[in-house]
Amino acid sequence: MKLWSDSFKDGEPIPGEFAFGVIDKAAHVALSSNRNPHLAWSDVPAGTKSLALICHDIDVPSRGDDVNQEGKTVPADLPRVDFFHWTLIDLPPSLSSIAAGQYSGEVTPRGKAGPDIGGGRPGRHGLNDYTGWFAGDADMAGDYYGYDGPCPPWNDSIVHHYVFTLYALDVDRLPVDGKFTGQQVRDAMRGHILGEAKVVGTYTLNPQVAVSQ
Repeated sequence: MKLWSDSFKDGEPIPGEFAFGVIDKAAHVALSSNRNPHLAWSDVPAGTKSLALICHDIDVPSRGDDVNQEGKTVPADLPRVDFFHWTLIDLPPSLSSIAAGQYSGEVTPRGKAGPDIGGGRPGRHGLNDYTGWFAGDADMAGDYYGYDGPCPPWNDSIVHHYVFTLYALDVDRLPVDGKFTGQQVRDAMRGHILGEAKVVGTYTLNPQVAVSQ
């Protein structure tokens, strides 16, 4: 399988229009257009009955003590964990691309609707991890379905890596229901993956780190 994006090149920075937040000199971060990037693929294995897409950040701090704190920096040696930005399942094997902005074109306070992707199209969106991130925020709390782009800590000392992975599966429908998460999809896919392909984009909101990219 092959996976690529016309929105960014593999291993290179993701443009701000595809992020949740961009650098702001006064406030550190400003909300961005939050468009989902273009993705396209080929060479889907024979016997594929559905496709699934996951985007996750592999560089999220495992502790939030220093995150977005004035006068502090998130250290590079801090252990990192996954943060899911997009989970899309039950896509038909005949599908070969997703257009830029097709599923997200703005920041939606309290989250976009789901799991149905809408428009009578096949496929379901899972919850992304902004659901937990904003849980205690009176203005933003809600169920965040679908794509919400990068917004790493503005004081992180490392560049974050966003892994987009497309999976070819041997089942028409993954056995997850209701408010399912990226990790639940990973668990449900075990034993059903016929092939997979990845493309990785990078992102930072730290101006000092951005200069070195």
